[in-house]
Amino acid sequence: MRPSEGWYPEWEKYIQILQDNVIPSLGCTEPISTAYATALAVELLREQPDQIQVYVSGNLMKNGMGVGVPGTGMVGLPIAAAVGAIGGNPEAGLEVLKDITIEHVCQAKAMIDSGQVSVQIKDVPEVLYSEVLVSKGESIARVIIKDHHTQVVLKELNGKAVFSAQSKNDDSQKESATSKLSVASIYKFATQAPYDRIRFILDAACLNQTISAEGLNGSYGLKVGKTLKQNISQGLLSEDLITLAMMRSSAASDARMDGAMLPAMSNSGSGNQGIAATMPVVAVADHLGSGEEKLARALILSHLIAIYIKTHLDTLSAMCGATTAGTGASCGITWLLGGEREQVECAIFNMVGDIAGIFCDGAKACCSMKVSTSAGAAVKASLMAINNIRVSGQEGIIAGCVEETIDNLGLLGNQGMRETDRMILKIMTSKSI
Repeated sequence: MRPSEGWYPEWEKYIQILQDNVIPSLGCTEPISTAYATALAVELLREQPDQIQVYVSGNLMKNGMGVGVPGTGMVGLPIAAAVGAIGGNPEAGLEVLKDITIEHVCQAKAMIDSGQVSVQIKDVPEVLYSEVLVSKGESIARVIIKDHHTQVVLKELNGKAVFSAQSKNDDSQKESATSKLSVASIYKFATQAPYDRIRFILDAACLNQTISAEGLNGSYGLKVGKTLKQNISQGLLSEDLITLAMMRSSAASDARMDGAMLPAMSNSGSGNQGIAATMPVVAVADHLGSGEEKLARALILSHLIAIYIKTHLDTLSAMCGATTAGTGASCGITWLLGGEREQVECAIFNMVGDIAGIFCDGAKACCSMKVSTSAGAAVKASLMAINNIRVSGQEGIIAGCVEETIDNLGLLGNQGMRETDRMILKIMTSKSI
C-alpha cells in the first residue's frame, strides 16, 4: 500500500520485528535454551547418550539455577539438559519440552542421580552461551548456542563440524533491525496500522491469559497472584486497576516459573517479559470493556515499545527485564485510558523514574513479585501520565526527551550494572544451600 492508503513501507519491518520477538515459549528461556541444545546434540548423535556435559555463561547459569523446568517438578540446568536429551523435540525451538512424559522425567532423574550430567560455568565473552556435549561410547556430539536462545552456531560430530554459522549479534545488525524505531514511529504504527495486519498480537493475550488463569487456580511458586486474589475476596484489597494488573500478571509468572506445562508468549526472548508486556494491558482492557481492536493496538504499542527499549540492553542483563516490559505495558495502558503520544511519553518518563535499576538475580519463583511490581508501577505511571504528570528531565537519569532517557537506561543497564551482575553471580554460586 501507498502511505495514502494507510500503509508505510517501514511498517513491514515492524511486523517482522514483532513476529521475531513475540513467540511462544514453554518454560524459562535460559534452561530451555540448554534443553534445546541438548536435544539437537542427541539428534546428531542418533542414540541416547550415557554422558551429558554442559558449559554455560555466567548469566545463563544465573538464570538457570533456581527456576522450575516444565513437567519435571525440579529446578535447574541439570534436569533441563537431561530431559531435553531424553524427551526433547529438536524441531520445537523454545517449546522443546512440550512432548516429554513421566517416563522421560524418570530417566532424566536417574541420569542425574548416577552422575551422568555435569553443568559448569565457562569463561566466555557472550552473556548468553550454552555448549552441550553428549557422548555414547566413542561417539561425541557437540552443539553451541550463542547470543540468542535458539541461535545455533555450531553442530559437531566426533570432532567434525556438520554445521557452522556466524553469530548474529554485532551492534551494526542490532542497530539495523531497529533503526526505524522510535517512540513516535511506534505510536503511529500501533494506532494507525490496518487492524487486519496487527490482530495477530491477540495471540499474546490468549496464551498469557491461559497461563495466568492456571496460576490463579493452581498452587504455583510463591502464589503471589493467588494471594492477591484471596485478599480481594477477604476485603483487604479492592478490584482496582493496579491490583488487577498485579494479580493477573504475577499469577502467570507464578505458574511459568514453577514449571507449569503451558507456554507463555514471550517478548525479546523472555516469557516473563512477554507476560509483563501483556497482562497489565489485558487487565485494564477487560476492566474498561475495551473491544478486540483497541486491545490489539494497545498490545502492539506495549510489545513494540518493550522490544525497542530492550534493544538498548544486553540480551541477559543485571537489570530486571520485567521493568522494561512493564514500561511497554504502561504505554499501552495510557493509550487505553485515552492518552495520546505526549502522554505515552510521560508514562515512559514515569516508569524509568520509578523502577529503573531493579536488578535481576536469576530466574526463580520470586520473579513473579518483580512482575507484579512492574505491573503495578505501569498502571500508576499511566494514571499520572494521562494527567500530564511526569518525572522531569532534571531528576536522576531522566533526560529532556524520551529517546535520550531510553539511551540513559541502556547505559545504566549495560555499563553501570556490570559489577552488580558479577557480584550477584558470585553470591548465588557461593551459597551453601
